[in-house]
Amino acid sequence: MPETLRTTDVAASDADLLAQTALVVREAGSALLGRFGEVVRYQSRDELMRALAANDNAALDILRPRLTGLRPDAGWVEDELDGGALPPGEWWVVDPAEGNVNHLHALPEWAVTATLVRDNQPVLTTVHLPLTGETYTALTGTGAHLDGRPLRVSPTEDLGLSIVATSQARPGEDEKVVRHIGSSITAMLSDALVVRTAVPATLHLTNVAAGRTDAFWQFAGARADLLPGALLVTEAGGHISDAQGRPWTPQSESFLAAAPGVHAQAVATLSR
Repeated sequence: MPETLRTTDVAASDADLLAQTALVVREAGSALLGRFGEVVRYQSRDELMRALAANDNAALDILRPRLTGLRPDAGWVEDELDGGALPPGEWWVVDPAEGNVNHLHALPEWAVTATLVRDNQPVLTTVHLPLTGETYTALTGTGAHLDGRPLRVSPTEDLGLSIVATSQARPGEDEKVVRHIGSSITAMLSDALVVRTAVPATLHLTNVAAGRTDAFWQFAGARADLLPGALLVTEAGGHISDAQGRPWTPQSESFLAAAPGVHAQAVATLSR
């Protein structure tokens, strides 16, 4: 019984933490929304990086002190493009402007995300889309939700009737990865109904969790663009693996999230 009580207390604490995290992420989203509108023009890579950093900093000025206040002992992942395992303990993995380049181009596909990772397992996540006001949340063992409504992945069992999607992990990918992306898209164009390609990954994964699309895959990737969606899809009843069907970790070289009915078919396609 004492162990049960401790587990219950932790779950209750995490649920409260998720609610507070969502408030912080929405506030950061409001700051980015105030910066959104006209296309930001740039003539060089340096100008682009400065524009991206300005958006990041506007959100981080809210996210970092507030989330640190909620979990003072948790570490902080500085680089949203970092990958691989984290040291033991708790870490905030945050993308202050997921889809930042879309924001600069006045495109609607961008969000703010914050995920708490505990001993390399995502515990809770919030993904907020300021343009629509939607907030996706997930807490380990309690399901995934959109503005409080439960999410469930698609019941589709035929890849040939499926909408699938992929994303580019980062600009300047290794040529081998780029070629792998191209061949995987070609394979999916043969096997799936429709193939969507766009950034960022997180928004594709919210669609998988909500049952709007049936699968998402990506080669390479970073913690910040995969962990939030991985938890959302898992808690919505989906399957997560690498592209060959093996268990996915942040060290994996590929990622696949799919409805259970098409997961094995997607693995077969991506393994060709």
